[in-house]
Amino acid sequence: MSHRRLKASQYLILLLVALCAPLGDSCLSRGMSMMPAISLAHPLLLLQAVFTPWIAGGILLLIAFFACYLTALSWADLTYVLPTTAFGYVLIALLGRFWLHEHISPMRWAGILLITLGVGFVAQGPSRTESETASGEGEQA
Repeated sequence: MSHRRLKASQYLILLLVALCAPLGDSCLSRGMSMMPAISLAHPLLLLQAVFTPWIAGGILLLIAFFACYLTALSWADLTYVLPTTAFGYVLIALLGRFWLHEHISPMRWAGILLITLGVGFVAQGPSRTESETASGEGEQA
């Protein structure tokens, strides 16, 4: 089995996958904390929320995440790309603690550490697995 090295642009895409979702979610949380409680019974208030700066920024970051995520899935396996998003748990915890001033229990920190260690194991494998064709030759899946 050959291990193809990723290009710098592919590492950049994976970095954006890891950063855009937690940054977008944090912006959404910040924006929603400034809004009154919203329910689906009041769709105009929901629409108004979408156009507030923090929430609009969060939505744009989540769209960027989705575009990068789709890009990464075009050249890597789901089992390689999805764990990249787990680094977002670390970033979310740090943003939650220091930017949103949320309390994070030691148990949550322990869970974040376990997730990060698991991602480290997954990252050691190839980005794309190879499968055997009927003729026995290796083919990129």
